[in-house]
Amino acid sequence: MGRAKYISVEGPIGVGKTSLAHMLADRFEARTILERYSSNPFLNDFYSDRKRFAFQTQLFFLVNRFQQQSELKQRDLFKRSAISDYMFAKDKIFAQINLSDDEMALYNQIFNILDTKTPKPDLVIFLQAELDVLMQRIKSRNHPYEKGLTQEYLKRLIKAYNDFFFYYNDTPLLIINTSEIDFVNRPDDFENLVKEILHSRRGTQYYVPISSKEQQKM
Repeated sequence: MGRAKYISVEGPIGVGKTSLAHMLADRFEARTILERYSSNPFLNDFYSDRKRFAFQTQLFFLVNRFQQQSELKQRDLFKRSAISDYMFAKDKIFAQINLSDDEMALYNQIFNILDTKTPKPDLVIFLQAELDVLMQRIKSRNHPYEKGLTQEYLKRLIKAYNDFFFYYNDTPLLIINTSEIDFVNRPDDFENLVKEILHSRRGTQYYVPISSKEQQKM
């Protein structure tokens, strides 16, 4: 990659983070750092009773994500490019919508200590999609631990992500609405995105597919 050495792909559940991370890793001959959702022993209980199991679930994710990021840093990030299907800071997005005030106060103390010890991405790609699109994608992939995920919870999560990235300025940011594009099945969409990444700049950029640009001219 003659550009960002460490790219994080972010966005709400079902938006296609892992699929895009794999595709970018293949293109750039980079290693992948993938979130270990299924390894969380509290996740099934969380979707059944979020209030009761939120804190355990969140702490497990926080520690697990920190361990992965620490390993990445220790391997010398600059020897080989890396693509991740999450960024460490995303943990706080989920915490803010799931934890009580007292739980959040304790969580923040732990998060702030760990956050200073994790590598920051050179580029963050934020994937967006409409609520109904996400619900359909989640339903079609049929992950057992997502069966209890409600439309209301996903709506809150979408808002939390949008609010977080509205103020985000820690790294270059590329925002993509995936509701009408398909990186997996439409090669042109993926190729155009690769071009955007290769020419990524500081600040916030928006990816607009060529087909959308042509429609705007009509």
